[in-house]
Amino acid sequence: MTILPPDPSRDPTDWAQDFNFSTNPMSRPRPSRWLLERVFGAIICHGTLTLSLPDGAIRRFGQGAPAIAITIRDWRTLRRIAFNPDLAVGEAWMDGTLTVENGDIYGFLDLCLFNTGTGASHALGRMQQRLRRLVRPFLMHNPIGKAQKNVAHHYDLSDALYDLFLDPERQYSCAYYASPEDSLEEAQTRKMRHIAAKLRLAPGLRLLDIGSGWGGLGLYLARSSGIDVTGVTLSVEQQKYAEARAAREGLSELARFVLRDYRQETGRYDRIVSVGMFEHVGAGHYDEYFAKVAELLKEDGVALIHTIGRVNGRSSPHPWIRKYIFPGGYIPSLSEIAPAIEKSGLVMTDIEVLRLHYAETLKAWRARFMAKRDDVVALYDERFCRMWEFYLAACEAGFRHNGLVVFQVQLAHRVNAVPLTRDYLEEAETALERVTRPEAASDHGILHGRPKQLTASVAAE
Repeated sequence: MTILPPDPSRDPTDWAQDFNFSTNPMSRPRPSRWLLERVFGAIICHGTLTLSLPDGAIRRFGQGAPAIAITIRDWRTLRRIAFNPDLAVGEAWMDGTLTVENGDIYGFLDLCLFNTGTGASHALGRMQQRLRRLVRPFLMHNPIGKAQKNVAHHYDLSDALYDLFLDPERQYSCAYYASPEDSLEEAQTRKMRHIAAKLRLAPGLRLLDIGSGWGGLGLYLARSSGIDVTGVTLSVEQQKYAEARAAREGLSELARFVLRDYRQETGRYDRIVSVGMFEHVGAGHYDEYFAKVAELLKEDGVALIHTIGRVNGRSSPHPWIRKYIFPGGYIPSLSEIAPAIEKSGLVMTDIEVLRLHYAETLKAWRARFMAKRDDVVALYDERFCRMWEFYLAACEAGFRHNGLVVFQVQLAHRVNAVPLTRDYLEEAETALERVTRPEAASDHGILHGRPKQLTASVAAE
């Protein structure tokens, strides 16, 4: 008997597809209805959820605020949600067969995840998680060709889409908030300063940016610190944008962006940075990833890996996110990352956990996206728009309640590669803030072209 690997396009726990249910969407599935009511009854303890069924019946779960009301419009949708909510809720929202009558989709997801927290809410959910863990090696196999295809699925969408909700630097990763009242632009600039400080930059150093995106971080580092930047990306559209922007800003001598898998990179670098890329590596490739970082990093060098992580141990790719947003993506736990770092011979010189910063970032993106919703529909269509609404809302709720965080892991070959305490970070960030103010940048010739002597004083401080 030949055992075939799972179909990666299908969630292995979507059991409702396997049952010989009636194809009539109005056929009442009594077991599914019973199961769904049992699940909502068990998890909704704080707040109130009102559920309207296809036959007009109404069920209420929990009590108090917030009060959310949803409608499931046909029995087929109810059946799929009952057996596989992780995939089916998002698909039902996209198709319009699940609607929110009081509140919005974020309010519904926030209510559910606030009540479930970091664990599965019921026995069926726990069994589904175990099954997904069994097949996850097939789901996260990311050889070079497949990795580029996975990246293109999300990052080669229209530039106009990302301009609608990102900051001017196109930072599509967690910002660094001093307060929830900060603007997105302030928080993203603070993130770049924070990363620059941890990298201990000085003019003339060579830096590799793994997963360089639209080039915002690499250009900031080149502009503010006078370093030589090479960015590698698998996104055709991002590489074109970053190269054009470097030329437009007169930074082509200092910063270049190439279409290349990091595994194909050669040479040695003083500094390596990777922001928002490690989530696409896949758990089976962690040893390979950190071995390559160790190979590329000079003996006295410093690297910084900035990645989404989870605080509740290893898991499996979320079925809806994997199917519609990030194929091949996976959110690691620190216990999965650390062994690979140890095998590489690198030393973890600092680890910082950013907790609610990404929730605030997603909140800002979602507000901007919704303000430009009509423009998104014009670019794509209503279903695409609802897909992205769900994506941004689900991710924000996940960072608030479901154990998602961001890890910043500083690495080196030598244990003495950075100072003994973190005092240097505040000093460096203060100096960078002063240098990169528009009036200071203009006075010292660092808005366009090669930074002048001021960058040397920043490194000295």
